[in-house]
Amino acid sequence: MSTATFDAAAPGRALRIGLWAAQTLLAIAFIGAGLIKLTTPIPQLAAMMPWAGQYSETFVRSIGLIDLAGGIGIILPTLTRILPRLTVLAALGCSVLQVFALVFHLSRGEAEVTPLNVVLLALSLFVLWGRNSKAPITPRQL
Repeated sequence: MSTATFDAAAPGRALRIGLWAAQTLLAIAFIGAGLIKLTTPIPQLAAMMPWAGQYSETFVRSIGLIDLAGGIGIILPTLTRILPRLTVLAALGCSVLQVFALVFHLSRGEAEVTPLNVVLLALSLFVLWGRNSKAPITPRQL
């Protein structure tokens, strides 16, 4: 009786497409949110996001930088295949950020804005899981 050895199966096409779609959506959402928080005057931003007018400009702009870094980190390392493990770290960071955002908004009685945070958390966790274990990107050989 012969035994066959099986290598770890390559990730399916649907999984790879799903991961790229999730990464693209996350990049658009986080980069967009970051740019808005970084470039919009605080009074206008407060009209869109009431919390922005209740905290220091430094805090609001810092959150914008974190959003921007997460959006870039979720897509650029895998797209260029330069240090693609950074995408896993960015997905972890985006996940943690969304947990904090959920707690923040719920503590302020803003449950109506949390569905977006839940979706972004789910997408971030999907990318974290997928790019960490199921469909990692091979680094480019320089």
